[in-house]
Amino acid sequence: MGDLSIYVHIPYCIKRCGYCDFNTYTPSELQDGATLEIVSADYIDAVVQELQSAPSTPVSTIFFGGGTPSLLPAKDLGRVITAIREHNGLRDGAEITLEANPDSVTPEKLAEYISVGFNRISFGAQSFVPHVLATLDRTHNPENVKKAVDAARAAGFGSISVDLIYGTPGESLDDWRITVESALALDIDHISAYALIVETGTKLAAQIKRGDISMPDDDVMADMYLLVDSMCEAHGMSWYELSNWSKPGHECKHNVAYWHNAEWWGLGPGAHSHIKGERFWNVKHPSAYKTRVFAGDSPILEREKLTAEQIQDEKIMLSIRMREGISFEELAPQHLERLAIYKDNGYVSLHEDRVTLTPVGRLIADRIVRELVM
Repeated sequence: MGDLSIYVHIPYCIKRCGYCDFNTYTPSELQDGATLEIVSADYIDAVVQELQSAPSTPVSTIFFGGGTPSLLPAKDLGRVITAIREHNGLRDGAEITLEANPDSVTPEKLAEYISVGFNRISFGAQSFVPHVLATLDRTHNPENVKKAVDAARAAGFGSISVDLIYGTPGESLDDWRITVESALALDIDHISAYALIVETGTKLAAQIKRGDISMPDDDVMADMYLLVDSMCEAHGMSWYELSNWSKPGHECKHNVAYWHNAEWWGLGPGAHSHIKGERFWNVKHPSAYKTRVFAGDSPILEREKLTAEQIQDEKIMLSIRMREGISFEELAPQHLERLAIYKDNGYVSLHEDRVTLTPVGRLIADRIVRELVM
């Protein structure tokens, strides 16, 4: 068994964004009239207690996601890092990431996060165009992203990322160019750019269903992806996974562990884990999660033992997303025959003993994967 990665879910947000379908909750959704301090008071206690069920394997990456982890004080999140250090041990140079809303941090808070062990931060910028942010129901002021990034760098964060979303209803290619240019002008080392997925049940989905707004067409979405790819590459950030670009040495090691199908443990409600070929996930609601943990019961809701065929299919699906692609050794003759057709059409490159996606091939990665693992 190799090193373990640990994901820590912080399920709280001040406000639910209109596109969000994540397992997050505002204080009022959990308890009428409640504040964040009330609903999260004993949450860290539960997370630390759940950790005792995890393998004691040394940890090389920790990722605090949400939700909005930066809403919680550094001392609370630091308790989790300390518990992991005591239970597992941390490898030298372990990557410890904090997801943050640009409006939720101050220079003082950022210095405190450094002091408890964080060394990487990812800001949810999404867009730098006001009308796009309004459609997404985002609360932050785009001008605050630069202030937050500069403060994070001054505090001592060695790696800084921003998350962007493209394909928002009403967003033009020029709007997207402004967002990418604005992000690349910051003192950052990494960009994640994701196509907007409209999830059933969200406020945004209801607006689209009523006809209030409409999604960009597929050609515009493709142009947006190719634009961010070319602009990042020109700025010294190379793609290393379908939706991620970084300066050399600043790839997100935690996410790379996912794509390499390594072992990870998810702490918190709804968190997923992958250990020894088995996937399992916790109950979703924070109250149900805390009730189980404090009663001494497992918070795990369901388990799935992967078959050898599933493991192989997932290796193909995950590997082909990466810059290094997948080796011929991992593919059957019928896979290579299918990929040869995509090579002729300019979607993949076959060189030496590996298959990699071209920029236009990345646009249809899901289709290629479906044909390989069907």
